[in-house]
Amino acid sequence: MKTTLTQRFAKFATYTILVLGAAFILLPFLWMISTSLKPDNEVLLMPPKWIPSALQWKNYVDAFKAVPFFTYLKNSIVVTVAITSCELITTILAAFAFAQLEFKGKNLLFMLLVATMMVPGEILTIPNFVTLARLGWIDSYKAMVAPWATSVFSIFLLRQQFASIPQSYYKAARMDGCSDLRYLFTVMVPMSRPTIVSVALLKIINSWNSYLWPLISTNSREMRTLPVGLAYFSTEAGTDYNTLMAFSLMIITPTILVYLFTQKYIIQGVSKTGLKG
Repeated sequence: MKTTLTQRFAKFATYTILVLGAAFILLPFLWMISTSLKPDNEVLLMPPKWIPSALQWKNYVDAFKAVPFFTYLKNSIVVTVAITSCELITTILAAFAFAQLEFKGKNLLFMLLVATMMVPGEILTIPNFVTLARLGWIDSYKAMVAPWATSVFSIFLLRQQFASIPQSYYKAARMDGCSDLRYLFTVMVPMSRPTIVSVALLKIINSWNSYLWPLISTNSREMRTLPVGLAYFSTEAGTDYNTLMAFSLMIITPTILVYLFTQKYIIQGVSKTGLKG
């Protein structure tokens, strides 16, 4: 009886923590939706008003017209596709080399690569900018894509998956005259599809939502991406919070939908590598 009560209490506590955690995470998102539909005079009311007196759908129209939306959308799509494609190519090849090939200094090189993950990305911002400026790439797609064409974390993740594939498969393929690249793309890649898909999806979400680097590496409005468009809603006169929230929702909705429909691949991919959060 005592064990049953303990189990029930533990179950109740677990669900309570999960519900509170979910509410804490969803609260800013719900506030964003509410603010995006408020009239101007209700945005900064104290105490805050959660439900608008009248739904202002025109905020979305105003946000759409405030910036060259389709230009920003095109740039975001081009940059996201380019970064994701480059990372998949470099990640798959590097992970295969570290998992299957034997060469001098492999373990040391892999350890050094993993160690670079401890370096904050912000530290690399200025060196990357100076390098690209000297190459004359600023305000171009190359500047927005090149620094993110590979990822050490993705290499580590995929290397763990490739290493879990029995070495006997590789030896048998080599005995049958199969080249390394053919074995990689006909055997290892299909067997590692969930992990590769999760790497691609995480990169798509990260690239689509990137704000700082596109802001730094571009000068003209013709090269801006959608997240950078958020800056145009904050001026010296103040911030239009309702249109800002409307524009933010327009930006993040695609990534939310992508995640909702593909989250099982991310979970499968991470679980197959043996990593735990």
